[in-house]
Amino acid sequence: MPTPVFKQLDRSLHDHLADVMRLASYADDRTAAGLARDELPRIVTALEALLREHRPDDHGRCPTCRTRWLSRRAPTPCRAYLAAHLCLTLATAERARRNATSTG
Repeated sequence: MPTPVFKQLDRSLHDHLADVMRLASYADDRTAAGLARDELPRIVTALEALLREHRPDDHGRCPTCRTRWLSRRAPTPCRAYLAAHLCLTLATAERARRNATSTG
């Protein structure tokens, strides 16, 4: 069961990301550009820090993820790397697909 501190941090992070997404989607162009300048470096830094924690060791295994308690480390790519990669590449592919259908 998550602790009250974790719940508060989790809620705060999700609220912040929801606000960023809402502003990016619905704000005027000037506001969206300012938001991108302010938030994008912070979000990239956070993602890089998360991925650093999951960078494979010399044996190609994630030092953070484990398959079971006291078990060997999970082979990479671990779920953190896979999730980041899929979210970023699928979003790019979806945007390209939408642009192709709207211009063709």
